[in-house]
Amino acid sequence: MQRIRLRYTKRGRLRFTSHRDFQRAFERALRRAEVPMAYSAGFTPHPKVSYANAAPTGTGSEAEYLEIALTAPRDPGKLRELLDESLPDGLDVTDAVEARTSGLADRLTASVWELRLDRVTLDEAERAVTAFLAAETVEVERRTKSGMRAFDARGAVVSLEALPAPVAVDRTPDSACAILRLVVRHVTPAVRPDDVLSGLRAVADLAPPVPAAVTRLAQGLFDEESGTVTDPLAPDREAVTAAPPTAAVAADAKAPEGTA
Repeated sequence: MQRIRLRYTKRGRLRFTSHRDFQRAFERALRRAEVPMAYSAGFTPHPKVSYANAAPTGTGSEAEYLEIALTAPRDPGKLRELLDESLPDGLDVTDAVEARTSGLADRLTASVWELRLDRVTLDEAERAVTAFLAAETVEVERRTKSGMRAFDARGAVVSLEALPAPVAVDRTPDSACAILRLVVRHVTPAVRPDDVLSGLRAVADLAPPVPAAVTRLAQGLFDEESGTVTDPLAPDREAVTAAPPTAAVAADAKAPEGTA
């Protein structure tokens, strides 16, 4: 009867949760919030939840997306609040919109990533970025299920820049730290932030002494003209604004407090 698209985060220690761990936590949250979920058919029915391009385990994210199918309409804003309250801190539902368009996964064509490189100076990071961008191809290797695979990490990178890190409470003013900001197209095979780090090591011998803290800041359609990654929920939000809510959703919004 209704499809809702959600944006959620993986913050702090929860960035180490695997995709399967999140699935279990989210399905528990659906039961706690008493969401009227649609279920698949067959001997083992499961909630109809479509996950889109989940971030790798160990990386934080401010922009993960999924879609759920309901058997009864609900107000997206209230549903977001209920699910957010039912999930642990760090797994936060930050946006919800009724799906009025098709192809959410097709609108996730690029990601904006931030990599914090502790004990790396800004000069070192800038030299490595310059060498990486100057290369036509940067071949890296990654172990896959079928063994080691070599591929080009340069072609998928739209932009890459080194930025000074803000002075943080947990860092002394004289300790080195650089930030890398990159935009990566979603290609096959997928180029991940750790692949870009491998490429920086290959072309400029940049090897951070401690693992990089990686966070996905955004994902969506890449706008060629502006060079930015756009909000994938914007078309649904615009469609909802242009059309009046359904009678069922309007009735749900007026329902007394405490009703599911």
